[in-house]
Amino acid sequence: MRIVFKIGSSLLRTEEGDMDIRFLAKLAESLKALRSLGDEVLVVSSGAVFCGARKIGLESRPRDLTLRQALAGIGQAYLMHVYDTVFSNYGLTVAQILLTADVFKKGNEDRLRNAQNTLEKLLEMGVVPVINENDTVAVSELIFGDNDFLSVYVSYATGADLLIMLSSSGGLLNDRGEILHEVTDLESAFGYVRGAGTEFGSGGMRSKLEATRLALSIGIPVIITGKEDDFVALRSMKTRGTLFKPVQRRVRRKLRSIALVEEPKGVVYVDAGAVEALRKGRSLLPAGVTGVEGSFQRGDVVSVAGPEGLVVGKGKVNFSSEEIERIKGMKGYQVKELLGTSRDEVIHRDNLVLFQ
Repeated sequence: MRIVFKIGSSLLRTEEGDMDIRFLAKLAESLKALRSLGDEVLVVSSGAVFCGARKIGLESRPRDLTLRQALAGIGQAYLMHVYDTVFSNYGLTVAQILLTADVFKKGNEDRLRNAQNTLEKLLEMGVVPVINENDTVAVSELIFGDNDFLSVYVSYATGADLLIMLSSSGGLLNDRGEILHEVTDLESAFGYVRGAGTEFGSGGMRSKLEATRLALSIGIPVIITGKEDDFVALRSMKTRGTLFKPVQRRVRRKLRSIALVEEPKGVVYVDAGAVEALRKGRSLLPAGVTGVEGSFQRGDVVSVAGPEGLVVGKGKVNFSSEEIERIKGMKGYQVKELLGTSRDEVIHRDNLVLFQ
């Protein structure tokens, strides 16, 4: 089994603001146990900015982007030193991998392949890759959403069987502050989100749910849980936190590419009836389209958003933005007559991936 653990900045800090060595020791001990069971494990870890701030005596996350990038440069070395020191005590060797968003963009297949080959070789060697965003060169602090989205991309690139996001909340909490141990309706889960990220993090539960939705769309189950959980038991989908299971386990490579690699050139807005039809496995028809945003051509990938503006999927369009604007709300036969085409689907179901 191949498992990706995502560690947020808040997990690395004690209540007093120190590095939580006890937690890292528990993580290392658990990864050693998972390795003994034949599992392969990767770690996506935030914390470089926190470590840099701690090194120079700052008590809060600075707003200035350049300063955060400088702190990331200082802190990344310290972060890896701590991982190496703690994990070595359990006989584990770690390797630092720094990634930026362009590795996963369409047209950069060679970069993605090189990253995949490196990660595969490290796993083959029995090494634990510790992966982080390259914050020192990133132009936006939220390229990956405090590494929540990066953990999904890493799971995709390595063909992971399970993504585990460790959170200070311990899981998704309902209105009474109780952990929901399994969520089958992800969209309703967004109604429980309160607040934003932590002091040194930038993601929060909304970011984790957005990333979870993307992971589920490509067939990867997700567990959001806390540092008190039994990390070894998670491989059996047993958790004190929240389990999210994908509806489909097998997703074709083309749809994975649409979901993760190809950047949307625009947005097609649809009504509630169209959203319901899409979730039943149907194609997107012009009758359910309410609007278009952006400029795109036939064959481009776009986001599909419901009546509340929430993105429900991505797909490859059969018509340009100008054509869709002309045919929105029409019946199939009207589309064929107006555009002189044999197609009437805005997006065929074979070219559509839904975010559950």
